[in-house]
Amino acid sequence: MIDPTAKSSVSRQAAVLGISQGAVYCKPRPVSDADLRLMRRIDKPHMKFLFAGSRMLQGPLVQEGFKVGRPHVATLMKHMGIEALYRNPYISKPAQEHKTYSYPLRKLRVIRPDQTWAMDIAYIADGARVHPSGSRA
Repeated sequence: MIDPTAKSSVSRQAAVLGISQGAVYCKPRPVSDADLRLMRRIDKPHMKFLFAGSRMLQGPLVQEGFKVGRPHVATLMKHMGIEALYRNPYISKPAQEHKTYSYPLRKLRVIRPDQTWAMDIAYIADGARVHPSGSRA
């Protein structure tokens, strides 16, 4: 991708590719064995209690003898791609730019079978796939 022996400078090549120059020189560090043990230990209670965040998970880890703070637990959870599931505020308020449609069947008297039909669509964000049984997919 970036050739250090090319005629143009590394910074120019990075600019053309649309990446920062720091991304060229910075090499990712491997995850330490201690962090891997912590991640495995965080995963078990998180799968059981999907609502548990870093605050809830840090307490039992300290009781088990791990020397870990809440910010480090939060960092590891972010690294693992997990987060606590909770009800977001204002979830029922529509956006101002969305058009509101009237209900066309409000005054219709339904007097026979198959006169009206209904459908429901459920959207689940990609990062929070949850199986109907409550476990993560």
